[in-house]
Order: sequence, then structure tokens, then C-alpha cells
Amino acid sequence: MCGNAWAQPTTAVSTGLGQAWPNAPDVSSSPRWHVYVFERDGIRFVQVNDLNGTVRGAFATVQGEFLALPIGKDSQYISTPQHQLDVSAQSPVEEVYKDSSIKVLLTPQINGKVQLNAVVLDCTGLDCSGGGRVN
Repeated sequence: MCGNAWAQPTTAVSTGLGQAWPNAPDVSSSPRWHVYVFERDGIRFVQVNDLNGTVRGAFATVQGEFLALPIGKDSQYISTPQHQLDVSAQSPVEEVYKDSSIKVLLTPQINGKVQLNAVVLDCTGLDCSGGGRVN
């Protein structure tokens, strides 16, 4: 019988990006949302689910660059510093996640969708307006 020749990671790896109930801790600061953070090869992935486990959206980030991922019910409503969407000034905004470099804000839309706004906190050399322009 042959052994596994691949090097095993030294830390536990969270799995389940894109799933309703991934194998990762819920790091949401809101009781109304679930937020899961995954890391692999220096890239951080942030996923937002509603209370029913429905994936609403996710993005990847590394060194101030963001990429909206094509997963989730509201994937077309992901706003990042590189791809900013307008945010209605009348819409309530809720912070659902924050760490030392980013925060995630959710903005309900009239059509029932939710806009996910990724905002850079350490904005050295970056556009610090975050994930949306307020009208």
C-alpha cells in the first residue's frame, strides 16, 4: 500500500466555499447573516450567506485586489474597490464582517437582492472609497 506523498497543511483548512453550511467558522458580526472566510495560497475568500444558508455572494482578495466570484444569489451585486457599484443613500447599510484590512457591508435593494460591499481599511495607495459610491 502506498502512502500519501503530498505534504499536508500544518493548519486546519476550511472547506465548502459556495456551500450553504461550509466547514468553516461563522465570523459574522451580525445575527442576521453568516460570513465565512477561507484562505488558500495567500488568497482570502469571503462568503456571505443568509440565515437559511442561501449563498448570497462571495469575493476573493489578495494585496488590495478584489475579485467578485460568480457564486450566490446576489453575485451580480458585489461591489469592490476595483468594480464599484452605486449605493443608494436611502438604503440601510449593515456591517457584517471586519478584520484588520477589510470590512463587508450589506445594502438591501428594492428588488429583494442584497448588495455586498467589500471595503478596504488599509488604503495605502488604493482608492479608499471601498465597495460603492453613495449617491
